[in-house]
Amino acid sequence: MWMFLKVLLVVCCSGWNGRAQATNCNVTSPYRTLDGTCNNLQNPSWGAANTAYGRLIEADYGDGVKSPRKATSGSELPSARLLSMKLFGDEHVVEPAFTLLSMQFGQLVAHDMGFTSGGADILPCCSGGKPVSNPVPRCYPIPVPSDDPVMGSAGVQCLDFLRTITDCDANPSSCSNSKKAEQLNTATSFIDLSVVYGNSVEENTPLRQFSGGLMKVETRDGSDWPPRNPNASSVCVQRSPEDACYLTGDARANISPHMAILHILFLREHNRIAKHLAALHPAWNDEKLFQEARRINIAQYQQIVFYEWLPNFLPLPDNGDKRSLVSVLDHQYRGDVNPTTLNSNAHAAFRYFHSAIVGHLHLDHENRTKAGEISFTDHTLNPAILEAPCKYAQLSRGLATQPMGRIDLNIDRELKHNLFKFDAPFGNDLRAIDIQRARDHGLPSYNRFRERCGLPKAASFDDLTSLLHSPQDAARLASVYASVDDVELTVAGLFEKHIPGTQVGATFRCILLEQFHRTRVGDRFFFETSDPIVGFSKEQFKQLRKANMARLLCDNTPKLEGMQSKAFAAIDAGSNKVLPCSSLPAVDLDSWK
Repeated sequence: MWMFLKVLLVVCCSGWNGRAQATNCNVTSPYRTLDGTCNNLQNPSWGAANTAYGRLIEADYGDGVKSPRKATSGSELPSARLLSMKLFGDEHVVEPAFTLLSMQFGQLVAHDMGFTSGGADILPCCSGGKPVSNPVPRCYPIPVPSDDPVMGSAGVQCLDFLRTITDCDANPSSCSNSKKAEQLNTATSFIDLSVVYGNSVEENTPLRQFSGGLMKVETRDGSDWPPRNPNASSVCVQRSPEDACYLTGDARANISPHMAILHILFLREHNRIAKHLAALHPAWNDEKLFQEARRINIAQYQQIVFYEWLPNFLPLPDNGDKRSLVSVLDHQYRGDVNPTTLNSNAHAAFRYFHSAIVGHLHLDHENRTKAGEISFTDHTLNPAILEAPCKYAQLSRGLATQPMGRIDLNIDRELKHNLFKFDAPFGNDLRAIDIQRARDHGLPSYNRFRERCGLPKAASFDDLTSLLHSPQDAARLASVYASVDDVELTVAGLFEKHIPGTQVGATFRCILLEQFHRTRVGDRFFFETSDPIVGFSKEQFKQLRKANMARLLCDNTPKLEGMQSKAFAAIDAGSNKVLPCSSLPAVDLDSWK
């Protein structure tokens, strides 16, 4: 979920060098590498940046090698925009149980685990809503039907879309029916805050102060901010040269004010930790302070991901499933588990959260009354509002107060028709992009994934009736797909009935569980490990268990005085009321003396 493709303009991202450069691994280092290499000592490139996404099922390409997936008949699948319009609504429906922070944090996790190679390239496939005359080979524009009720009257014939760079692009002759193209991930697959620290030494270097273990910041009006991006005019959509545009470990930090807030939180938290460690250990040099602060920051983040955020949407199986997402102190790392981000997770299952994005962001006073709101699209690629007086704290409160959108068959119209609109008369369509991206990546059909997950395969559209939200849904799918075997994972996965107590259906849950199991047990540095080289002491581990999102917000948000203890959940006057920041559990860094 939460991938915003090529419209990041000329955002700089890692180029592909064929494979992660894993050579000699330091087996005694307690610190993970920035590019993810050497996490697995037997397979040093597993989970590393600039390697291919993983697969649960081999790719299904139209030509058997690399062209987008087609229907079983060999014809083209229905237009992704047509499916978006016919199958998905654009009503604004909220999920009152969870705050918008839940959605936004999930997007951060998604970005932490994946960034499609070439996603920032400026190679137009459509101009003024019409196909360009000489498109580059990677162009795969989304056709817009002439009778489209929103874009048709404007004469829009297509929406921009570029295919992801694959391992075949550098050496086309290496791909054949026996070697299918694999899309490249320029981010590490680990939950390691690569969005903050970058995915290589080259990306990390301009982000560091190189004194006191600190990350580089700029102080304005008494608050610390990420450095200004030297390519701001091409990375962000600035209304004036003074508009803030940040340089972080991930170019997508500027995608929205809320995304920028989360990047800033973990940046400030790193420096807060580093300063405390420097006071405890005056003899430690910059590198030692940096690596220890990074290690603690990542551990707190992992605690929040697996124990506070994920259980809200993916409760543990009650059948003793081997893919347990939690453990005791003695975390069992498994060197035979490949933690590489799965293509079907990053480009289908994890995108189910797109329904939870809302088109307007609330600003709240300390008493949680509404101070105003801003449009998501008006501040896309322009987080400058954060540095306006009081706005950072107000948007942070709104983020942890406003309900997220309901995960259903709707997607906010700002994202369905006006995504990256800027000054144009029309924008792009996030749901259509999701469908097109899955085809680009050769994701097999919904039925194939049902089989892979040990679930019954549908022999006909009638077989889908009991699996979907309503009896009419099978007929709706039959109206646009010629065969039940044409139905796409990214479409039908959203139509599935949610498993009670979760926010997903059976097929997406299968993929998500598999991914997070691999991500956890395949990470040699996961914070729960008892490995004496990379693990924490029992007292330190006890403190890390206290890490929580509410305290993270409090410690790093000036003018924020209180927060509900369960920041991802709605405020409740009884069980989840707003508490003074000082009363919230905190990690005692003195345990690192």
